[in-house]
Amino acid sequence: MNNEVKETEVNGINLHVVETKKYKTNTIVLHIKSPLVREAVTKRALLPYILQNGTERFPTRKAIRSYLDELYGATLSVDVGKKGENQILSFRMDVSNENFLKDKTPLLEEAIKLLADIILHPTLESGVFKSQVVTNEKRNLKQQIQSIFDDKLRYANMRVTEEMCKDEPYGLSVWGYEDELDAITEGELFEQYNSMLTNDSFDLFVVGDVNNSDINRMVQNYFVFEGDRKPITNSVENKQKQEVSKENVVFEEQDIKQGKLHIGFRTNTTFNDDDYFAMQMFNGIFGGFSHSKLFINVREKASLAYYASSRYESHKGILMVMSGIEFSKYDQAVSIIKEQLGSMQNGDFTDEEIVQTKAVLKNQVLETIDVAKGHVELLYHNSIANKTRSVSDWLTGIDNVKKEDIVKVAEQIQLDTIYFLKGKEE
Repeated sequence: MNNEVKETEVNGINLHVVETKKYKTNTIVLHIKSPLVREAVTKRALLPYILQNGTERFPTRKAIRSYLDELYGATLSVDVGKKGENQILSFRMDVSNENFLKDKTPLLEEAIKLLADIILHPTLESGVFKSQVVTNEKRNLKQQIQSIFDDKLRYANMRVTEEMCKDEPYGLSVWGYEDELDAITEGELFEQYNSMLTNDSFDLFVVGDVNNSDINRMVQNYFVFEGDRKPITNSVENKQKQEVSKENVVFEEQDIKQGKLHIGFRTNTTFNDDDYFAMQMFNGIFGGFSHSKLFINVREKASLAYYASSRYESHKGILMVMSGIEFSKYDQAVSIIKEQLGSMQNGDFTDEEIVQTKAVLKNQVLETIDVAKGHVELLYHNSIANKTRSVSDWLTGIDNVKKEDIVKVAEQIQLDTIYFLKGKEE
């Protein structure tokens, strides 16, 4: 099911081509990966937004948008994310399949050429990024960072991560820090950009009704870097077992109506490990879905939470429990969440729960590859972890998990940090 992926290295870029007639459009995704570093994180968060503002051929954002319209409404979007200890800058383009058009404009080639221009030939003034563009994007990023504070679920998730991973790169905010923005100069940003071109890992995915050798030629022609690229090798999952000596409990008060109880666990299992699928199954039964123990016991039976779920970050090996509760229910909620972990470690779950969770997980994988963007995400997990897992490997891996495998991964899990955002005392 995944054997249509062809992988090569072209001009220092890891190129992944998926030849398929499954999707109506062709999708191009470029992920640029670098280890999370405190001094660089804010500058790097600005870069994709600055780069989409103009190229030598199309000097303004409006000119780029206008050209995208000419390419039968092609779209361009950028994003910043985190996978494990890495900061990921992402550029995505969707373009119509020219085979369905009477006009034989080489849409795919023009899109790849435009993306290469955005990355390699940005519009400059006096040898650095335009000051007006930098000023605008600093303001936009400031608003983005402030919006996290306003969204209390995202804020609590950021805070529990900061507290739990204080001395680890994973604790850094992927959007950077508001108090650093004003001092960043155009020159420093341009220096960071050049470092990105030289040192970062580039993974380019092209998915659709395409021809691998054509894509190779286009990338060879347009993604031409000046000087030598020396990509930093993957900072793959840090595999020393992290023992938790004592639970870290953090209370924070704000003027809010609903408490946010977020709990971080160390799983000591990552995407690279053989027991990865057992960990996925654990998360599914524990808190990943609406039939999970957290949802049923914390929300439904005890009526303690407005929501209760868990999320597994597979490249860092961290499990996060998130729940919204009344301030007075803190002790009771923590107690029941701990009980659910205990029951998983004791094997207190049924064959029916296992069957149901396998079905939901497999369905999730198949739904993910139903859209090109999801297919790329699935493939990118492999690149991050230096691992090769096809879609059929995922489905088989989930199917093969036994009850004792789930109990075994559950036994390794340790509660690390409890973070509670509550209302101010009267």
